[in-house]
Amino acid sequence: MKLDVNGATHEVDATPDMPLLWVIRDLLNLTGTKFGCGMAQCGACTVHLDGKAVRSCQLPVSAVGDHAVTTIEGIGKTPEGTKIQQAWLALDVVQCGYCQSGQIMSATALLTRTPNPSDADIDAAMSGNICRCGTYVRIREAIHQAATGTPAGLQVIVDGSPA
Repeated sequence: MKLDVNGATHEVDATPDMPLLWVIRDLLNLTGTKFGCGMAQCGACTVHLDGKAVRSCQLPVSAVGDHAVTTIEGIGKTPEGTKIQQAWLALDVVQCGYCQSGQIMSATALLTRTPNPSDADIDAAMSGNICRCGTYVRIREAIHQAATGTPAGLQVIVDGSPA
């Protein structure tokens, strides 16, 4: 079958029920997308299907069809993905790093559909991504920074007054 992954067409020899995660990792050798729980509960395997965050560990490759798949290796080609990745680096979000590709994919999908998310928007969008290291505060801060260009919690002072 043919798949559009990160803007390139790939022909893969996979059974229809093979999870997209294993096609991405084992057949396409794109190892940034991680296996976490295998039950679509932790978010480590998050990729985009036509820009929407989906869990690839439970999505059969046959369900992809003509939809475009974007992985962590391709997300930096999008404006929102670039902003998220830059904010992640600027704020040292990553601790162990295992969950971060899924976190970045979910955050990018959020920023694409909600350019200036509230804390509640962020919490709702990111609730399916588990970080064992507990970097949730930095993740929220990075999403705000990517959205506004200014880290949340920092006040801009103009002529001695808050802007």
